Amino acid sequence: MSNLLLLITCLSLGVWLQKIRNFPKDAYLGLNAVIINVSLPALTLLYTSEVSFKANQSLVILTPYILFISSFIFFKIIAKIFHFDRSTTGALTITAGISSISFVGFPIFELLYGKAGVQMGILMSQAGSFVVCGTLGIMTASYYSASEPSVKSIMKSIFTFPPFLAFCVAVCLNILDFHFPTYASEVLQKLGSPFTVLALLSVGLQINLSKANLAQKPLILGLFFKLLIAPLIIFILYLILLQENILLSENAWIGKMCVVGAALGSMNTASIIAINHKLNPALASLMIGISIPLSLVTAMLWHYLLIYF
Repeated sequence: MSNLLLLITCLSLGVWLQKIRNFPKDAYLGLNAVIINVSLPALTLLYTSEVSFKANQSLVILTPYILFISSFIFFKIIAKIFHFDRSTTGALTITAGISSISFVGFPIFELLYGKAGVQMGILMSQAGSFVVCGTLGIMTASYYSASEPSVKSIMKSIFTFPPFLAFCVAVCLNILDFHFPTYASEVLQKLGSPFTVLALLSVGLQINLSKANLAQKPLILGLFFKLLIAPLIIFILYLILLQENILLSENAWIGKMCVVGAALGSMNTASIIAINHKLNPALASLMIGISIPLSLVTAMLWHYLLIYF
């Protein structure tokens, strides 16, 4: 519950700070710079280097990848139908395609599935959504932020992005089975610890809950995919098509947990990446500010619906 309370508090503070007369209107840019260049690389080095993989956990890890690819395809089609610009399409793809597993998911998984749920949630977050955000998310942001995308421009954007560079280093360390000494881990932890508060404040500073913004078609379609289509895709894949072949009866709860994870609100890091690449910052912020509170309800609805499946 403390995570959810912190989330609401930080988003509310961000909205409130907008109303202070002398508060810098572009303060979120400074926060984003610290997040992108310091906190996120530190966390990437710390956690990605320690990720371990086991074959029987593949479904949990694959869930974020399936969701992001589905989001990319869905909004490619939607953009053609509704004539969305590249900025809007990119923002929707990234924010609707990545769930907030670690921040919103952990307390929900613990509530619904106990300690085992948290353990699976950590795997889904660190080997799944966190990696997706640092690779596919950045590639997609680079692709949509370029007016005339080319392999050269996209690769340059990716390989000059600090979190991705940190990810590459962390993967090498993981392969070499290198573990940071305690003092180094503590330093990385402290550098990364402000991430959550800074990211949520940054998002809150950009939320504009006007009727016009709430009624815009891209936001509605983004929420539609994130809260309904995404969990439905995992439900069909895991609990219908793959139930008998992969999920043993005693582990069926893992498939249901993946559905709930898919139904969670957008990952705040995804919004930061979209904003950093100038992909419709207002929409990216709204996706976080609205999808997360709504998902607290929809994720629980999915959970109770799955009890009868």
